[in-house]
Amino acid sequence: MATFLYKLGKLAFRRRHFVALIWVALLTLAGVGAASAPTAASSSFSIPGTEAQKAFDLLEKRAPEASADGASARVVFKAPDGEKVTDPANKAEIVKTVGALKTGSDHVARADDPFRAKTVSKDGSTAYASVSYKVTSMELTDEDRDALEKTTDKARKSGLTVEVGGDALQAMPETGSTEIIGIAVAAVVLVITFGSLIAAGLPLLTALIGVGIGVSSITALANALDLGTTTSTLAMMIGLAVGIDYALFIVSRYRGELAEGRDREEAAGRAVGTAGSAVVFAGLTVVIALVGLAVVNIPMLTKMGFAAAGTVVIAVLIALTLIPALLGYAGRRVMPMGEKSRLFGGRKAARADGEKPDNGGEKPNMGTRWARFVVRRPVAVLLVGIVGLGAAAIPVSQLELGLPDDGAQPTSTTQRKAYDLVSDGFGPGFNGPLMVVGDLRDADDPKAAAGEITKTISKLDDVLTVAPPMLNKAGDTAIISVVPSSKPSGIETEDLVHSIRGTGAEITSDTGAEIMVTGTTAMNIDVSQKLNDALLPYLALVVGLAFLLLIVVFRSVLVPLKAALGFLLSVLAALGAVVAVFQWGWLGSLFGVEQTGPIMSMMPIFMVGVVFGLAMDYEVFLVTRMREAYVHGERPGQAVVTGFRHGARVVSAAAVIMIAVFAGFIGSSEQMVKMIGFGLAIAVFFDAFVVRMALVPAVLALLGDKAWWLPKWLDRALPNVDVEGEGLRTAAEKEAGREAGAEREPVRV
Repeated sequence: MATFLYKLGKLAFRRRHFVALIWVALLTLAGVGAASAPTAASSSFSIPGTEAQKAFDLLEKRAPEASADGASARVVFKAPDGEKVTDPANKAEIVKTVGALKTGSDHVARADDPFRAKTVSKDGSTAYASVSYKVTSMELTDEDRDALEKTTDKARKSGLTVEVGGDALQAMPETGSTEIIGIAVAAVVLVITFGSLIAAGLPLLTALIGVGIGVSSITALANALDLGTTTSTLAMMIGLAVGIDYALFIVSRYRGELAEGRDREEAAGRAVGTAGSAVVFAGLTVVIALVGLAVVNIPMLTKMGFAAAGTVVIAVLIALTLIPALLGYAGRRVMPMGEKSRLFGGRKAARADGEKPDNGGEKPNMGTRWARFVVRRPVAVLLVGIVGLGAAAIPVSQLELGLPDDGAQPTSTTQRKAYDLVSDGFGPGFNGPLMVVGDLRDADDPKAAAGEITKTISKLDDVLTVAPPMLNKAGDTAIISVVPSSKPSGIETEDLVHSIRGTGAEITSDTGAEIMVTGTTAMNIDVSQKLNDALLPYLALVVGLAFLLLIVVFRSVLVPLKAALGFLLSVLAALGAVVAVFQWGWLGSLFGVEQTGPIMSMMPIFMVGVVFGLAMDYEVFLVTRMREAYVHGERPGQAVVTGFRHGARVVSAAAVIMIAVFAGFIGSSEQMVKMIGFGLAIAVFFDAFVVRMALVPAVLALLGDKAWWLPKWLDRALPNVDVEGEGLRTAAEKEAGREAGAEREPVRV
């Protein structure tokens, strides 16, 4: 592989005009496609195989007029202090507003008058009107949302407090200025690392090109492939991080080759042949982790994984082709600006980070000093690292999973205000009523069966109210609304869902009817259960495939095993930090967490996938340099030091950049994006600076030569991918031998 990539790097360097033109054309094509593509009409959220989804499908077939999976809005009215919503003036304003809601959009299926629907609080201070739409929240247009907001704004002018909850106002999450700050931090780190604006600008430029192509392609295909808004956010998050990192490693190696005295084309070829090999395998581990999300069998998650994986593939291809092409344009301006600048990596720093070991009395860099310290005291470093990560992982034992509802929204939003008004006026359970669907086709007396279902459910614990059953036109399907006593994300509500489902066999035996529980709350519970059930198979698949891949890369059994175990430590510690902040509320105000609650149910499996792929990035980049030194004859301990001298500074910079990019999404208005950004940022911190920078060299120092042990039969069976570039070195030595033994005619240069 190293030889192939070496030739590819030289070709891209020589044909830089052509390569640059291709990538510019691709970016333009993707941009035009995104601009001309129709707006994504829908983004269906289906969970195949779950009871909640089966109930939705049944209602879609037998009672389409119910619009069970359509968008909904809950318009909450609160009378001024000392007044009631039933007062004539307030009542007239509310009835007028409900009428305006019905006619405000063609997509409105119905808007219930709170006085007829009896959705007025006992003290008369609060009432709410339920608005149902014929289409899903993602199919609602801006005009539909504007009509809803304008109608409620008019009602506010009368003195009523009016807030709107539900998913009808759901829109693209805002990430805020912190995302730009993350990119700015990445730029500063690159300048400090390289000491050259040109060298620092290349990774940023190529990462933005890659993300531009990836996100534009997702936008262009969103309508055809039914992609949600979160898909492009994830692709941007992952694409920026890996795009900058992969380019960073190629540029850094190129500078090292230049410092060795090689000409620019040869340096570009060798950089792509060596660091590029690590980029390919690091990218493969990320792609495996993201594509593996398909095993969960949640279409939305599968699409998110494939879209992000496509962006990673683009980042790898750009690093292998566009980077050497741009290096051809940059010339030697990628070297540090001051020949003697030590802060920004002058000549000494360039050579210290280059290929040769310390010589000429040069002062060892920080990576070298740290590696020597770890090699001298591996047991102490190992114990401190494991104990620290173990302590951070303790909160995982209290992990509660769920999906955020309006109660997790910032207190400044109308959704959160509506949630609180309903909780205060009616009880928290009214924010997440359960929908029980009764299949009465096999019942002897459908109406009596529906009544029996209602009576049975009303006797269960944590049931506040049970509405009379509503039958469809054919009379073979009943819809029963059940209001729990506890909030939608509460454990008690989850227990109630299981209790209702537990009565299904008894109801079927007595009446012949079958029941299913659905609605947003039940759907969230089913999603959480499905994700929990898929976690171990997914972990086995992803870690297993990556383990085999790393055996091929490192030609070792213990090094990949150590990499996988270190990853488990870092992801558990990161999950512990997520629980402490978002569930317990520790330092919550610092990260903009206004409401604690269960951790998003897809967070563990999502972090396992993404963090594993990113963790293997650092493993591959750092340990391949150690193996390269070991293969070239250095002792195991010295190989660890050599690997750190070459890679520690660049890996540290890459980690800081990735942390900055992920942390930029903590400023999002969407709880899910905020939690993902924080989780990935803290996971990268733990994995890069504790596991890869401390535990990895400590374990390798303790193992010595055994770290690189591989059974002979396995050595013969595995393909030799030559990540270390040994083939390049051998070819160079042969070429040098031929040049020494052959007479050459002088040529003009």
